[in-house]
Amino acid sequence: MSLPIDAVLPDLLDALKAGARALLVAPPGAGKTTRVAPALLDQTWCDGQVLLLVPRRLAARAAAEFMASALSEKPGDTIGYATRLDSKAGKNTRVVVMTHGVFLARIQSDPELAGVSAVLFDEVHERSLDNDLALALALDAAAGLREDLRIVAMSATLDIERFKRLLNDPPTIVSEGKSFPLDVIHAGRDATARTEPQMASTIRSALAVHAGSLLAFLPGVAEIERTADALGTLPADVELHKLHGGIEPASQRRALAKPPAGMRKLVLATSIAETSVTLEDVRIVVDSGLARRPRYDRGAGLTRLVTERASRAAVTQRAGRAARQAPGVAIRLWEEAATASLPAHDPPEILEADLSSLLLTCLLWGEADPARLSFLDAPPIAALDEARARLSALGAIDHNGRVTDHGRAISSVPLEPRLAHMLLDARVRGLGSAATEVAVLLTERGLGGNDPDLELRWRRWRGDRSPRAQSARNLVSGWRRRLDINERDADVHDLGKALALAFPDRVSRRRDASSGSWQSIGGRGFRLDPASSLASSQWLAVGEVAGRASGARILSAAAIDEQDVLALFANRIETRHDRDFDPATGAVTPTRSRRLGAIRLSSGPDPSPDREGIERALVKGVREHGLDHLLWDDRSLQLRARAAFAHRHDTSTPLLDDETLLERADEWLAPLLSGKRRLGDIGSNALVGALEGLIGYELARVLDMLAPAEFVSPAGSRHAIDYAAPAGPTVEVRAQALFGLSQHPHVANGQVPLTLAITSPAGRPIQTTKDLPGFWAGSWRDVAKDMRGRYPKHPWPDDPASAAPTLRTKRAG
Repeated sequence: MSLPIDAVLPDLLDALKAGARALLVAPPGAGKTTRVAPALLDQTWCDGQVLLLVPRRLAARAAAEFMASALSEKPGDTIGYATRLDSKAGKNTRVVVMTHGVFLARIQSDPELAGVSAVLFDEVHERSLDNDLALALALDAAAGLREDLRIVAMSATLDIERFKRLLNDPPTIVSEGKSFPLDVIHAGRDATARTEPQMASTIRSALAVHAGSLLAFLPGVAEIERTADALGTLPADVELHKLHGGIEPASQRRALAKPPAGMRKLVLATSIAETSVTLEDVRIVVDSGLARRPRYDRGAGLTRLVTERASRAAVTQRAGRAARQAPGVAIRLWEEAATASLPAHDPPEILEADLSSLLLTCLLWGEADPARLSFLDAPPIAALDEARARLSALGAIDHNGRVTDHGRAISSVPLEPRLAHMLLDARVRGLGSAATEVAVLLTERGLGGNDPDLELRWRRWRGDRSPRAQSARNLVSGWRRRLDINERDADVHDLGKALALAFPDRVSRRRDASSGSWQSIGGRGFRLDPASSLASSQWLAVGEVAGRASGARILSAAAIDEQDVLALFANRIETRHDRDFDPATGAVTPTRSRRLGAIRLSSGPDPSPDREGIERALVKGVREHGLDHLLWDDRSLQLRARAAFAHRHDTSTPLLDDETLLERADEWLAPLLSGKRRLGDIGSNALVGALEGLIGYELARVLDMLAPAEFVSPAGSRHAIDYAAPAGPTVEVRAQALFGLSQHPHVANGQVPLTLAITSPAGRPIQTTKDLPGFWAGSWRDVAKDMRGRYPKHPWPDDPASAAPTLRTKRAG
């Protein structure tokens, strides 16, 4: 059968005959995945294997089976495949379809790729971490060791210009493909309602109106199950299939295959069906427009599974599935105008992933700075720094950043560093059997179900006799042989201990009996459904978590006894002398506690408290909770206000604002706390004295000139000036004390008039003024007339500016 890619294969072969690089752009269904690799085998330069790298195990197996069938052979003859769980390739196999993880293991063990003539990167646009790293190492190996190695980047939606620069401007071959008519319908969606019932309704309508099988795209397994439930009873000629990475290979094959005569398929799938595989007979696509992607929260060290809008490239790929073999229809659950606002491509995983595996691989490759390799997007510096810290904590690299023997051992195990470290450490502790089984449960999604209780998954898997379950057991056996671990059944009580070795900072203790809230050694808070079988456990070894750092949801965990926790991490338990500041009382109560990370195992009064430590804790408490916890008196507050006023007019004078006082707390506050456990034990005289000491004698003189503490009236009375008053520096004084004053008083070297709050002999307000001469000459006459009747024993002269000041009555005078 002729496929569209056949028309451009001669151009591709010519390009690879003349050079070692090529870009191939071909739309879905053109045949690039299954046609290119076999076409290379009879080329004069191709005397070795052709490695075809695909993003998923499903695609690897399906592509190999299709190509082998075209040659009337079985997989493992001329065409074979290699995935983590399954491999069919012999000594005569010329084309090996493999996942990127398998390729990375191969190129690390043999950087020259001996016996390999070409490496084809299918769907290179998907930009997984393994995809980017595999391409970078292949390009580096070709540049330094294998100039003859052919490298072809293939995709339906390739960012051509960026890949051309990465591959040093190679020939670009474009296949137009065979375009069957595709009708795109935007059905819209109620954003306030659940997706699954709307998908089910749209699917039922589409099956009733359109011919052929239907492929529906949903973000995850849970949505697939809920949509299946919402569909109810299907027409008699429709058989339902589910397609995702967690189902058996046999079920996957049935979902891909042509349906029996007289039947139609309804396939509910995740993004696994977007690329690299062909689903026979599909004429209808229903797209939710959603995708689920991992988002690594670097600050929390946690991965969040986020459901978000799919990219334009993804929805284009999805729609194209309906028109691969005949005219089709794609029904989208969003408005047409919303398509333009979708992100152009899925974000590269390298920009937001844990880079521990990538860094370790690069260090072993001989490159200390991964940014020097040929990555389309350079790995972020912050992510590499975090990865170095994690590898150091695992003992995989030394203080100079060089790979240790333990790091080399970790790299030899085809697992991410934390799980590889778990296997090696568990082997030494006699927990190897449990560790290998924990590793397979964590890495094979859906194995034994998806319950957070890892023991339940383990029991279900042990009773599962399906091919997938058996493949997982074979994988475990392979790990045990590689690491010389006795082949024996794991003890259920060892599951938690093994898991704790992989994620020590996630070992958690229940906060209380009812909330479903857990405190981890590393300080993060985790959440667990109170109805879970794990909820009654006091301690958990936690593996996978997802969500926000403030309360991530536990996805997998195993119960673990406290004594086992204490035994495993005895070297991390420390005794602390705690000096916690209580902002409610302003006091520090010294206690002694045993802690495992952020978890307090026990505590009690400290029989020999550290006095200096208590003083430091009090200072820290003020810094964290504020100066208001000190007992400021009027004199201290006035001094701070005077300093603020003076500084506005002469910046050489000191500030006593919160920022300055907190910054210099060790100078003025710490000496006041000697021998004390409470802030309230500091006397008010001590506070004002400390502030005066902070100012110093010379600056105190300047402060007195700019912002004097008191106003002395002509009558000799002394009045405190309020520098914090809304009207500016304000003084309250009786009218009679101001007699004889013909000029208004000022502060700040005569720049700022005092606000005079003038009162009656009884202290009641008469007038507020910043112009005393104006008051004497103006409204004083009316004020005096009124006051004579109220206070006849006090003088109320017509000309107060020339009258003698007095604080006495007429009779007393």
